[in-house]
Amino acid sequence: MATALLSTARLLDRTLATVSRRATPAHIGVAALLLGAAVTIWMVQGLRGGEKVPALPGDTTASIDPNPVEFGPSGFPIPRFLTLKANKVNVRKGPSSDHAVAWVFQRKGMPVEVVAEFENWRKIRDSEGQEGWILQQMLSGRRFAMSPGWNKDKSVALHDGESGRSATNAILMPGAVAQIDSCNGEWCYLTTDDYEGYARQTELWGVYPGEVVD
Repeated sequence: MATALLSTARLLDRTLATVSRRATPAHIGVAALLLGAAVTIWMVQGLRGGEKVPALPGDTTASIDPNPVEFGPSGFPIPRFLTLKANKVNVRKGPSSDHAVAWVFQRKGMPVEVVAEFENWRKIRDSEGQEGWILQQMLSGRRFAMSPGWNKDKSVALHDGESGRSATNAILMPGAVAQIDSCNGEWCYLTTDDYEGYARQTELWGVYPGEVVD
């Protein structure tokens, strides 16, 4: 990118110098064309270089990943969070029933991250980083969040308001799951069977930092 821009800039400098000495309409036209070429090269090279591009909403869960995303064959963004629809879900080593079962989820409502798609199969990642393939119909767009279970000493507080200084309504122990009602990018309002309240978004598995859910 730098080489292309430098070459274009040098040529533009020479042309502008000429324009300054002989300001004819033809010279001015050439300078304008070179300036447009420089801008085009900068934009194309910037995108190829992996610069961040704002993500577009496209999931039924209204999730917006703050990082650049791709769109799978389904038309939904990858990655994205979904939720297990049943209490028993087989996770296979590949995207077909011919592949062996790697492990079995036994908890309805657990959030998982979809990282790839193949036909009616979804490759998911769980909160511990394990990956496998699940049938699409075993996943739900309803959003749930989990108090991460990898840190057994870390719990998540549900506050009365969007502030760490507000009263604590309940504590989500590691591995506990709660439904997401909404997230504003910093705080999520969660509900369980017995409690509800606000949790810091960065402390949860099942929602991205900065993601808006409504």
